[in-house]
Amino acid sequence: MSSSVHAWKFFRTGGLDQVALTSGADLLALEQLDQKLWVALSCPVKGLELDEKTLALIDTDGDGRIRVPELLAAVKWAAARLKDAGVLLNGTDGLALTAIDDAKPEGRALLASAKQILANVGKQEAAAITIADATDVAKIFGASPLNGDGVIPPEATTDAAVQALIKDIVACTGGKADRSGAAGVTAGQVDAFFNDLAAFVAWTEAGPAAAVLGGGTGAARDAVEAVRTKVDDYFARCRLAAFDGRALAALNRSEAEYLAIAAKDMKITSEEVSGFPLATIAAAKPLPLLDGVNPAWAGALAALHAAAVVPVFGTAKASLSEVDWNAIKSRLAPHQAWLAAKAGASVEKLGLARAQEILAGRGREAITALLAQDKALEPEFKAIDDVVRLVRYHRDLRTVLHNFVNFADLYSRDRWAVFQAGTLYLDSRSTELCIRVDAPNPLAAMSKAYIAYCACTRPGCPPMTVAACFTQGDSDFLFVGRHGVFYDRLGRDWDAVITGIVDNPVSIRQAFWSPYKKFIRMIEEQVAKRAAAAEAESTGKLAVVAEKTANADKVKPAEPKKFDLALITGIGVALGSIATFLGVILTKFMDLPTWKMPLVLVGIMFAISLPSMAIAWLKLRQRTLGPLLEGNGWAVNGRVAINIPFGTALTDLAKLPPGAHRSLEDPYEDKEAARQRRRAITLVVLAALAAAAIWIRWEATKHADADGKARYFWQTRPVAADAKK
Repeated sequence: MSSSVHAWKFFRTGGLDQVALTSGADLLALEQLDQKLWVALSCPVKGLELDEKTLALIDTDGDGRIRVPELLAAVKWAAARLKDAGVLLNGTDGLALTAIDDAKPEGRALLASAKQILANVGKQEAAAITIADATDVAKIFGASPLNGDGVIPPEATTDAAVQALIKDIVACTGGKADRSGAAGVTAGQVDAFFNDLAAFVAWTEAGPAAAVLGGGTGAARDAVEAVRTKVDDYFARCRLAAFDGRALAALNRSEAEYLAIAAKDMKITSEEVSGFPLATIAAAKPLPLLDGVNPAWAGALAALHAAAVVPVFGTAKASLSEVDWNAIKSRLAPHQAWLAAKAGASVEKLGLARAQEILAGRGREAITALLAQDKALEPEFKAIDDVVRLVRYHRDLRTVLHNFVNFADLYSRDRWAVFQAGTLYLDSRSTELCIRVDAPNPLAAMSKAYIAYCACTRPGCPPMTVAACFTQGDSDFLFVGRHGVFYDRLGRDWDAVITGIVDNPVSIRQAFWSPYKKFIRMIEEQVAKRAAAAEAESTGKLAVVAEKTANADKVKPAEPKKFDLALITGIGVALGSIATFLGVILTKFMDLPTWKMPLVLVGIMFAISLPSMAIAWLKLRQRTLGPLLEGNGWAVNGRVAINIPFGTALTDLAKLPPGAHRSLEDPYEDKEAARQRRRAITLVVLAALAAAAIWIRWEATKHADADGKARYFWQTRPVAADAKK
C-alpha cells in the first residue's frame, strides 16, 4: 500500500528555496522530504546557542553530532506522545497537559508522571509543565524515597534496625546516589555485601583451628615474615660457603665495604648495614639470634626468638639451624594458608560480632521487600525522564528544525540562528553574523565574505574565538590587533581583538573608491620612498662634504662639470611631447559641448572603477555562509547566500538617531588648514570660471557671422543665403 504524497510549501529567501514547516503534518512527513532539499545534513552539539542537554537527547549515538536520522527519530518520538505534533513548532517553555495524548499507553504514563511531578513541586493545579518543574530533582524525588531507580536509601523505611543495616552496607560498599541525591544501596550491592559477610564469618570462625601456637600464632607469624628473606639469604650463603671455601670472603662482604662505613660517623642504621648478612658466614653455621648478629637486624631477630623460637623449642634455644628454621615455617604453614584464604575484607570493619548479628537477623528480607516495592514504581518514575525529554523537545525542537531543515531563523529579523554567537562592535559598526569557532579555517575563505577572527576574553570565563563577517561599509581600518567589544547572547560584554583576517570585498561602494585609494597609497609610498632616498642622499652628501672639508689641504680642487647639451635637449624634447599630448587632450575636451563635460568626467571615473566594481560584484554574488559553518563542523547542504540586501541587514553602520541635532562648530578644528582648503577651493572655482569664460569667448569668436557680429554658442545663428544653396 503506497502512502499519500505530502504537499510541501517552499519559500525563497536569500536566493535559496527552503521548505516551510508550519504544521504537524509537515513534521510527520519530514522523512518523505528528499534530503537534497534540507539546508543542513549535520551539525555539532557543542558551540551552539541552544541547551546542550536537549541536543544530547537528540544525539542518541553520543558522537557529538546531530544527523538527519536522529532528528527524524526525535520528531517521531515526540509526535507519538502528543495529540498534535504541531505544538512542537511553538518553541515555548511550558507544555500544556492537554496536549499530551492520553489515548496511547506511553502518553498515559507520561501524563501521569507529569501530574506527579507537578504535585511533588507543589503545583497540583498547574495546567502546563515547564523545564524547571521537570528538572527540580530535589522536590520531585525528595518527597518519595522509593522512586523506581533501584536505589534504597535509609529513609525508605522507618525500621531503625533496617536503617542501620542499610547504612552499614553503604559504608562497606560505597553505596549509590539515588535520584534525590541521597546515598542508598542497590540489589547488586546488597547481594555482594551478604556474600562477603558470610565469607568473612566463615573465614574468621576457621581461625582458631589454624592458630597452631595459640594466641601467639599471629605474633609468631609476623616475626617470621619480618626476617624471612634475610634468614633464607643467610642459610643460602652458608650452603655456598660449604660448597667452596674460596667464596667465604666474598660472602661476608669485603674489607673495603667495612672501611667505607668506618670512615663515617656510624649510626648503625638500616641504611648503613641492613644489606649485610645477619651474621658472619661459615659453612653449616647456625644462625645466632641474640649475640653476634647484624646490629641493624638485632631487634627483629630478638622478636623472632621470643615469638616463634621459644614457643616451639623453648627458652634455651639461642640459635637456629637451617633445619630448625624450616621446622618453624612448616609449623606456621596452616596459619599462613588461613591468612592467604582471607575473604570478606570489605566487611571486616564491622567486626565478627556485628557480622554474625546481621546474618542472624531478618534485615536482608526487609531490604529485598523494599527493592521489590521500588521496582514496582519503576514504570511510573521512568516516565519522568520522558516528561523531561518531551518538555525540552517542546521548547527547543522548533529551533533545531529551523536551523537544520531550513535556515528560517537566520533570515528572520526577529530571531537569531543557533550559530550566531552575539554582536561585535568595532570600527563604528556592529555585525550580527558572529560564529563561534575553534580556530581560523582555510575553508572559510571559500565563503567570499570578509571575515575578521577575534579572540574574545572575559574575567571568569574561558576565552573563545569568533568569526565576524563584515557585510557593509569598508575594510580600510580593519586590521590585526584592532580592539572592539563583543556582546554574547546573554548580554555579557567581552574584550575582542582581531587576530586574523580573510580579505574579500565588503561592498560595491568600497570597490568604487578602491582604485583611487590604492593610487593615493601608491603616491604616499613613493613620496615616502623618495623622501627616504633624498634623506639618505643628503646624509651622504653631508658626509662627503665633511670629509672634503676635513681633508681640504690634501685634495686638489675639482674641475667644474660641463653641461651635457644632449641631455638637456632630450629632457626638453620629452617635456615638450608630454605638454603636446596634454594639450591635445585638453583641446579635445574643450571642444566638447558643456553638458557633455561632466558626463565625460563621470565616464572616466567609471572606466577606472568599473573593473574593481565588477570583481566585487561577482564575489558579493557568490558570498555564502556554508564554508564558514563547515569549518565549524556543520554539513551545509544548501547554498546559504549572503546577498547585498541581506548583508546590509546583518551589519549596521553608525548613524545619528532620528531627531538628533548636529553642530558643525569644532573648537579643535585646524583653522589654518580650513582656510587653506577654502582658499584652494576658491582658486579652483575661479580657475574653472576663467577657463569657462575663455572658452565661451573662443567659441563666440570662432562662430562669428559674416557681418562680424559675434554670437555665442547658445544663440541661434541665421543661415546665410549662399549656405542654403
